[in-house]
This record gives sequence, C-alpha cells and structure tokens, in this order.
Amino acid sequence: MLILEANFWQQLLQQFQHTSWLEWLGFVSTIACIYLAARENIWNWPISILSIVISAILFFESHLFGDFALQFYFLFTAFYGWWFWLKKKKEDTKPVVSIGWRHWIYAILSIMVLTVVLGYFLDRYTPTNVPYEDGFCTAMSFVAQIMLTRKILENWILWIVVDICYIPLLIYKELNLYAVLYAILVIIALNGYLDWRKTYREQAN
Repeated sequence: MLILEANFWQQLLQQFQHTSWLEWLGFVSTIACIYLAARENIWNWPISILSIVISAILFFESHLFGDFALQFYFLFTAFYGWWFWLKKKKEDTKPVVSIGWRHWIYAILSIMVLTVVLGYFLDRYTPTNVPYEDGFCTAMSFVAQIMLTRKILENWILWIVVDICYIPLLIYKELNLYAVLYAILVIIALNGYLDWRKTYREQAN
C-alpha cells in the first residue's frame, strides 16, 4: 500500500512538472465553473464552455471517447443552462427545485440504459480499454447535467457520485492532475448540495 501511494505521488509530481498550459487552464476553469454553479452564479456557464472545450481535447487524446462525446452535449447544455438561468432570474421564479422518488427511478433507469448502450458502442467501435467504466461515468454525467440546467437540487448528489468514480478511472489513464481535480470537485459538489438545499428550504418558508 505504501509503495502504491509513493508511486502515485511520484507520478503526480512528474505530471505537475510536465503539465501543459492547456491542462492547467482546464484544471482552473473547471474548478471555477463548478464553484460558481454551487454559488448559483450565472457566470459558471461561460466559464464552463471554456472548460468543456479543453476537456474534449484531453479526453480524446486519452481515448476516453465516451467523455469526449459527452463534451458536445455539455456544450449544448451550457448554452441552454445559461439561457434558462437568465430566464428564471427575469421571471423571479423559485431558483431551486427538488424531485421525488418517481423522478429518481427515471434518473436511475436512464443511467443504467445509457451505461449499457454507451459501453457496448465504445467496446465495439473504439479502441478504449475501459468501455463500460467510461460509459457509466458518461451516462451519469449526462443525467446530472440535465438536472443542473434545470436547477434541480439533487443534481449535486449525482455529481458527487460520478466525481468519485472518475478519480480511479483518471488515475488508471495516468491523468493524475485531473484525478486531483475531480477529488476537489467532490468537495465543491458537496458544498453545492448543502448551499442549494439551504436555498430550497428558505424558499419553502
């Protein structure tokens, strides 16, 4: 265990030393956009567009094709989320909503189906060696992003889970800097959930 930990930190240090400016920009912009989303700041959307473009390049180079394709969806939802949040602000409607058990069932079933479909496609048509792992993370991110654009409180629960799942996948792909990034995103997503839950409860009063 100590040897594995030493190897991880050694690899991480080496990656820090050889990290390109593009990876650093992706690292900083991703943290910034998730932090701003947790704070319900609309500037998270334009910053996320920059982060999405960078992530698409890095995922493609690492043969994480499911996550590469996911960035195109993220790009579309970034523009949609930007518009929807502006619309919500102008209409002065409740900014945060919550879902019940029925919608949770729909979300879980959607993730399961998407995981199988994406995993099969990636396994059959791409050179990736982690088709179903990549497919699962992609599927969960897909559903979580929809919930984020609609300002659904529970989106943060899905982001916490998927960010945790990404950490070992990225370490395996030797994207150790991005593994650290997703560890940080777990903490931000947890704070995002607590902040949005507080807002949601205040709306009910």
